[in-house]
Amino acid sequence: MTTAKTKQKILQTFLGLLSDHPYEDVSLPLVAEKAKVKLSDMRSSYASKLDLVAAFAEKIDTQVLDERDEDMEDQPPRDRLFDVLMARIDALADHKEAVRSLHKAARRDPALALDFNRLETRSQKWMLIAAGIEVSGFKGGIVTQGLAVAFARVVRVWLDEADEGMPRTMARLDKELDNGTSFMKRLNRLDGFAKGLRSFLKKASKGRRRQGRHSEDEPDHDAGYSEEEPARA
Repeated sequence: MTTAKTKQKILQTFLGLLSDHPYEDVSLPLVAEKAKVKLSDMRSSYASKLDLVAAFAEKIDTQVLDERDEDMEDQPPRDRLFDVLMARIDALADHKEAVRSLHKAARRDPALALDFNRLETRSQKWMLIAAGIEVSGFKGGIVTQGLAVAFARVVRVWLDEADEGMPRTMARLDKELDNGTSFMKRLNRLDGFAKGLRSFLKKASKGRRRQGRHSEDEPDHDAGYSEEEPARA
């Protein structure tokens, strides 16, 4: 049974290799060799490279959640989300070259990009929760997907920015959140319209059912005689 320490060593080795090599060249046997663990330990810890990427995403999620600034709770939702996402950038800073390798790999492989996107949308759901913004259902899926795409754009700017103050990164995040705010307003209007339409259709359906029952209760004047048969002489 592998220990948490072994899993951590494997993950750190994987991230270190990503910093120096393309994602495609980092194999599981290579990770095991560099981490000085048996392949059986590698297998029981992480069954695939995607599992390692998922563990990396969870590591960053945990760091952001643990370091969440509770003093931001009285700030507007947009400001809270800005703070959380900048905290995520800060958490990624120690692994910048590994992140660069992952982004390059995603651009080269659309199928891999979809896998990474699934992991990123899960992370962004937790970033929304950290910011005190909870959305669920169909709208929640749209919001987390939109935020994942927006954050990927921010990360691309960050990867090319040398200034430690990150002015370009923050400006891009501002722009993406402004676009997201406008999108959310349109989405809320659409959601309101959809709820109104569902309510109208539900009432109309009930009305048709009541009308149908009323028609069934009325006598059928076409069946048999409508008047009594005259008495015989």
